[in-house]
Amino acid sequence: MGTDGARALLERGATLTLQTGNLLNWGCLRKKCPATPGEEVRDCIQKTLTEWSSKIGQDLNQEIREVLECTVAQAIEKINPEERDELKVSAKLFIVGSNSSSIRDAVDLACSALGVAQVDSVIIAPPPAEDGTSLSLEYLQPYWQELETLVQNKKIVAIGTSDLDKTQLEQLYLWAQVKPSSNQVNLASCCVMPPDLTAFAKQFDIQLLTHNDPKELLCEASFQEVLQESIQNTNAHEWIPLWLLRYSVIVKSRGIIKSKGYIMQAKRNAS
Repeated sequence: MGTDGARALLERGATLTLQTGNLLNWGCLRKKCPATPGEEVRDCIQKTLTEWSSKIGQDLNQEIREVLECTVAQAIEKINPEERDELKVSAKLFIVGSNSSSIRDAVDLACSALGVAQVDSVIIAPPPAEDGTSLSLEYLQPYWQELETLVQNKKIVAIGTSDLDKTQLEQLYLWAQVKPSSNQVNLASCCVMPPDLTAFAKQFDIQLLTHNDPKELLCEASFQEVLQESIQNTNAHEWIPLWLLRYSVIVKSRGIIKSKGYIMQAKRNAS
C-alpha cells in the first residue's frame, strides 16, 4: 500500500527533497560493486524512493504536503559538534533544471542535513550551455556571485569550479571577488593536465583536482525514469530535477571518509 500513498503525495506535492543520508550506513541497501558516478546516483535515488514509499501510511486522505521529504531515516547522520574541527565537509553541486538562485537552497539543506553551520568547500558544476558552446564568463557569473554571497555570509569557506580550461579559469579569476580555490579536471577529457592550466593554477595557488563525473550526472529523463521505476503509475513526466548535491565528510588527520551522500530537489510542473 505504501506505493499508493507515495503516488498520492507525488500527485499533489509541489517540491520533492530527497536525502540519502550517509551511504556508509546503508548496509544491505548498498550495491556491492563500485559503479560509475551516474549509476551510483540512479541507484541511490531509486533505493531512497523505494524505501520512502514503503514507509508511507495507507491513509490516502493524509494531509497534502507542498514539500515532500524523501529520506532513508536510518541513514541520516548529523555531525557531532565536538568532532566538527577534525572534519572537512566538501560538496559538489550539479545544477540541472534551475538557475543560480537554487544554490542557496542546496547549501542550506546540506548544512541542515549534516548539522553544521557551514560547508568547508563547494565546487559548482553549472548545467552545460544549451547550444553546446563552451562556458563563457557571462554564463558562469550568476552562479559564482551566488557562491560569493554564501562565502561572505560564512555558509561556505572555499569555492571551486569544474571543467574550466586555462582561458576560462583566468577570466573567472580576474573578474571574481572571491577567487576560485580549486578547479576540477575530467580525466576522460585529458590524461595529462594541460601545461598552461597547470602553470596558471600554480601561479595563483589554485588546486587542480581530478574527477570522473559525466557532463550531466543526472538529466531530466534519467530522473523521471528512476521515479517511474520506483513508484509505478506515477506522473513522473511532471517532475523536473532542479539540482543534485554530493557531499563527503573526511577525517582531516587520516584522510578517511566518515560520511558521503546525496541531496537533491525536484519540482512538479503540473500542466
